[in-house]
Amino acid sequence: MSESKIVKAAIASEMVAKPAAKTRGRPKKAVSQSTLTVRDAIAKAGEELGGALRLAQWAREDPTNEKAFWTVLYLKILPLQVNGAGENGEHLISDIAIKLVKPNAD
Repeated sequence: MSESKIVKAAIASEMVAKPAAKTRGRPKKAVSQSTLTVRDAIAKAGEELGGALRLAQWAREDPTNEKAFWTVLYLKILPLQVNGAGENGEHLISDIAIKLVKPNAD
């Protein structure tokens, strides 16, 4: 192989684009744009349907609705973890009591 062919081959191999580094997807806790759009649409529809007042009215209309409110909807807004008052968020226990109860005591 002549020297010019070797140089041309080296230049051609350098011109070939290297594949981009693979990423491992979305970073932790990142919310996709479509999720944000859906949340915004649901929030807007909720406001147009009467917002919090209408939701409370719906819950009062039927015991099944109220049960759904407390067991499904309300749980969505509670925190997943509850931190205690300790230095690192741990729960502090200051007292443990054992109470003996006599059955059928009046």
